[in-house]
Amino acid sequence: MNKKPNIVVIGGGTGSHVVLSGLKNKHANVSSIVTMMDSGGSTGRLRDQLGVLPPGDVRQALVALSDSPEIWRKLFTYRFEHGDLEGHNFGNIFLSALEKIMGNNKDALKEVASILNIKGNVYPVTYTKCVLCAKYEDGSLIQGEAHIDEALTKRPRIKYMYLSPEGIVNEDAENAVKEADLIVLGPGDLYTSILPNLLINNFSQIITNSPAKKVYIPNLMTKLGQTDDFSVSDHILEIDKYLGGGFLDYILINNKRPSNEVLDWYKDLDNVSLVEDDLYDKKVVEARLIRGDFLSDTIFTPNLSDRLKRSLIRHDPDKLSEALLHLIDNT
Repeated sequence: MNKKPNIVVIGGGTGSHVVLSGLKNKHANVSSIVTMMDSGGSTGRLRDQLGVLPPGDVRQALVALSDSPEIWRKLFTYRFEHGDLEGHNFGNIFLSALEKIMGNNKDALKEVASILNIKGNVYPVTYTKCVLCAKYEDGSLIQGEAHIDEALTKRPRIKYMYLSPEGIVNEDAENAVKEADLIVLGPGDLYTSILPNLLINNFSQIITNSPAKKVYIPNLMTKLGQTDDFSVSDHILEIDKYLGGGFLDYILINNKRPSNEVLDWYKDLDNVSLVEDDLYDKKVVEARLIRGDFLSDTIFTPNLSDRLKRSLIRHDPDKLSEALLHLIDNT
């Protein structure tokens, strides 16, 4: 493909950051569409106390696409370790302050995009202040992304998700999807990073109506209280439930197994496990399965002042970008 393809990455947080980092310097026009339902950690505190839209996930996308000097990227990822600001991220505070000064989130993001000299676009999926809600199979209801996300034990399976209010799709996000050649869902937490985007009014239909090829990248590990004991097929069936069956063209599945030491760490800390690839014997989708080593060799060290749990293992940005661009070249 001679012209630059339009690639749209839908998700939030660390997962989108990984994909965007790999695509930033490639021959592609990259747009990130980001969930705006986060209510935990530094983001949640700023959202509650200042009434701003959640800055954390858009900040990660902006930093991933940044072509500014390294000091700016370090500044926007710096997390305070002591004092009244302990646990807060500087970039989150900066974005929140800009939103208060400029009066809206859209103009604040434009300013930060300029400061960080991003190579691509970052669009919130909505500017509506939505609360993420989960209804479980036992009839219980949990409201708020942070409460859904920060489970201490296993829970019943989530029956369905919804937003209160529904939320109006951001027109820029809608246009990006309509013009896309490839739409990437994931990686990222299924119920708190990916599916919240599909709950925005009409957005799932906009995605399915897009002529773009659609690829899903399942998470590497299960998520306590959300995807306990989920396999790859369980993830796909949930995506199908909200997106509509038959619309995924590709599934990218990591087949390199992390070390037993890392897997034991996950099991001991949170009783979570590897998302097992069970699609060798199952036919749950018509999508083409792309298996490969997409695992990063880096073991990530959490910041002790971070109030949220972060993944120790992640996908590799370059391995993912190479696979995604290969899909476009062979379309």
